Amino acid sequence: MIHIAKLTQNHWQEVATIFQEGIETKNATFRTQVPIWEAWNESHHQHSRFIALEAGKVVGWCALAPVSTRFEYNGVAEVSVYVKLGIAGKGVGSLLMEALIASSEAQGIWTLYSSLFPENEASVRLHLKYGFRKIGYREKIAQLDGVWRDTVLYERRSKKQ
Repeated sequence: MIHIAKLTQNHWQEVATIFQEGIETKNATFRTQVPIWEAWNESHHQHSRFIALEAGKVVGWCALAPVSTRFEYNGVAEVSVYVKLGIAGKGVGSLLMEALIASSEAQGIWTLYSSLFPENEASVRLHLKYGFRKIGYREKIAQLDGVWRDTVLYERRSKKQ
């Protein structure tokens, strides 16, 4: 049985391990190393951060980060959803996305935004399943290990805001 809980500093080691797995796939993020808790905590909203637990172990996490410090964009947030490798097919991504969307709407977030590698087909499918729409394509936006990578932009507008 998988259940969702609030992500706290106490979970950081397990969260960081899953984050590192995502980094190693080369299809989850441009990051090359996991940030320390303090830096990660400072750059993400205090609300809308969750873990998925199975038998007491963290098997996934999600969080929202502000896209800008400008007041006008306070209702726009960037989505991160990471699932432990080998857990596919158990609905962990869906449970996390559902919790994230519900929490974001309760917090007055009107737009969720994601920038995904097009090769990350599981993440693209997850976003489309939850009403995200493709809004753009950034060709060769940045390099990862010396290779130029493209990203595809997705957004979801709240129906409650």
